[in-house]
Amino acid sequence: METTEHHPNDMPLNTMFKSQKDDIQRVFYAGFGPRFVAYLIDLIVIWGVNSIVTRPILRLLNLEGAKLWINMFSAANITTSIIFFLYFILMTKFFRATLGKMILGLSVESLHTHSLTNGQIIFRECIGRYISMALLGLPYLVVAFTKRHQGIHDLFADTSVIKNKFKHLNDSIERDVE
Repeated sequence: METTEHHPNDMPLNTMFKSQKDDIQRVFYAGFGPRFVAYLIDLIVIWGVNSIVTRPILRLLNLEGAKLWINMFSAANITTSIIFFLYFILMTKFFRATLGKMILGLSVESLHTHSLTNGQIIFRECIGRYISMALLGLPYLVVAFTKRHQGIHDLFADTSVIKNKFKHLNDSIERDVE
């Protein structure tokens, strides 16, 4: 006759997930390293767009030296900023990821709704990024220390960046372990 031994540390899978949900999910969300590499890739893409498209257009229109009062408000800086923010806003809206995130298998996820809302996208990609950049990028370091590896811009918008290979598993845990 076969006997089954039960150890006091044995607990049902559902109970284990409930007790360690935060620790398990910490693995599912993209940490500082992958997000930083994705951001560097995105900066290269934006630089390429500005070099190939924006600067030649400004030269063609004879606006490359145009500025309003100070160099910060030059036509080149304004168009570069517009390209920067439009890239992040449009890529996140239509693909839930920028090219850098796509290459690394990451995507932006709403923590409260199934799909990203326009408000979340604007807060995350425009307002949150502007604040983070205005503070010399230091708020991006928060990603390394928060439960779901959220940056300040993610906290504003209730979003985070998840590893695509764990998205389905994370959704199951969120749904079943509440």
